[in-house]
Amino acid sequence: MASASSSKYLDPSKALEHLASYDRKDGLSVQELLDSQTHGGLTYNDFLLLPGKIDFPASDVVTETRITRNVTLKTPFLSSPMDTVTEKEMAIHMALLGGIGVIHHNQTAEEQAEMVRAVKRHENGFINNPVVLSPSHHVSDVLDVKERLGFCGIPITDTGALGGKLLGIITSRDVQFQDRNALISDAMTTDVVTAPAGTTLLEANNVLRQSKKGKLPIVDAEGRLVALLSRSDLLKTVNYPFASKVPESKQLYAAAAIGTRPADKERLKLLVEAGLDIVVLDSSQGNSTYQIQMITWIKQTYPKLEVIAGNVVTRAQAAELIAVGADALRVGMGSGSICITQEVMAVGRPQATAVYAVAEFSNKFGVPVIADGGISNIGHIVKALSLGAGSVMMGGLLAGTTEAPGEYFWHDGKRVKTYRGMGSLEAMEQGKTAPTGSKGKPAAGAAKNALTPAAAKPSAIVENAATSRYFSESSAVKVAQGVSGDVTDKGSIVHFLPYLHVGVQHSLQDIGVRSVTELRERVLAGDVRFEMRTASAQVEGGVHGLNSYTKRLFTSN
Repeated sequence: MASASSSKYLDPSKALEHLASYDRKDGLSVQELLDSQTHGGLTYNDFLLLPGKIDFPASDVVTETRITRNVTLKTPFLSSPMDTVTEKEMAIHMALLGGIGVIHHNQTAEEQAEMVRAVKRHENGFINNPVVLSPSHHVSDVLDVKERLGFCGIPITDTGALGGKLLGIITSRDVQFQDRNALISDAMTTDVVTAPAGTTLLEANNVLRQSKKGKLPIVDAEGRLVALLSRSDLLKTVNYPFASKVPESKQLYAAAAIGTRPADKERLKLLVEAGLDIVVLDSSQGNSTYQIQMITWIKQTYPKLEVIAGNVVTRAQAAELIAVGADALRVGMGSGSICITQEVMAVGRPQATAVYAVAEFSNKFGVPVIADGGISNIGHIVKALSLGAGSVMMGGLLAGTTEAPGEYFWHDGKRVKTYRGMGSLEAMEQGKTAPTGSKGKPAAGAAKNALTPAAAKPSAIVENAATSRYFSESSAVKVAQGVSGDVTDKGSIVHFLPYLHVGVQHSLQDIGVRSVTELRERVLAGDVRFEMRTASAQVEGGVHGLNSYTKRLFTSN
């Protein structure tokens, strides 16, 4: 009886051999999934990735990825150039945590340049352009530097400039109880530990450790100041191992957005002088003569500057921008949570289909794609990467964090921050009467020039980033393509971005791939498979069947 029963089944030890006999694998290939003629346009919620085999810990997953032709990051995260998302604090912390924050341009060029300068000065290897003062400067000058740039510990040379003979250093302790009008020569410390020119970064860091000093001046054989090293940067290297740094200078990467109008050329000049590494051409529809001409001009004028162009959603749009030298493409039109372009203008494309179509084309030319819009959770990030994107740009997902611009307030019993689309009327009306900051209040430099270097003059005309982004400057009637609302408090980006990173690692582990690069390779090879989701499947995949529940996304130690 037992033998008769067992004869109905195949030998369990032959299961893998029998699996190989099937004509096709489970699920769909990416090409089958994203066939528009069969399935139409898809969003991230319309499909899932099928699980693979786990034979490694999630901590082994490498999330390193290229965001432009020549810039590689440890994590695939960018924050959007929106005035309720990215200013100085967000840009600094995104870079420290392995991503990049793109500083918005809905502000004066001088204010934006000062934010770029703050990012570049936040963490350095050797500081080759340190702030330097002379003995004839006053304590008030030191306090002004601390207020504007956020640091103290300034070398003093006979000329008050780099290359002068080092005479001492002045720190916050030196000026703590001094009169503002006192001369630096009377307050500075003259017993200074130095290192000779030619010292390696590792050797200099060792000197800093042993000396227990805050700053280490680097001097040549004649005692002239040639560079500076900061203890705070040494600590940041330990605390932020994923930090996004320029390989040569060890400074944080700085990225900022501009428009495509003639005035943006002057804006870009200030940004480059401040140390800009990556410029994002901010337009809702990137395939325009304005952007093509701007890319051409930038590549001729600043050949080392990385240019992220867009936004695009089709291969034809992408080809135009790649042909004139774009180093990366932002993909997305109308998919953001606060964007109503698809609804109002009847133009755009479902985001998953757009990302795949553009990435499949642009990756052949070595031009990475940034999936911009529609990212509301870790799953969406992984789906975008699986479709060929090198990275994702997030707005609403980061808008409620501590580092995002704006103040918290209470709405319906929840602690929230304002979040608005750059196509909203509120954003388009920004700066009508006076230069304004991202909170809709007079900008810091409008009443008091605390953040603007003395040599710089505020712009006479405030270019509105929102109207230029949607080509609406000359329109008598402004047609909104975005809304204004609020998002819940997500805490500090210092905890939230690591949550996203670890989540991506665990997702790739479930898929059975060890890196973002392997994910892309195995998707293209047809080894990583996908499945369409019906409406009822989407309901099943979320929380359901409960009277009430609490949704906690993560904990941090």
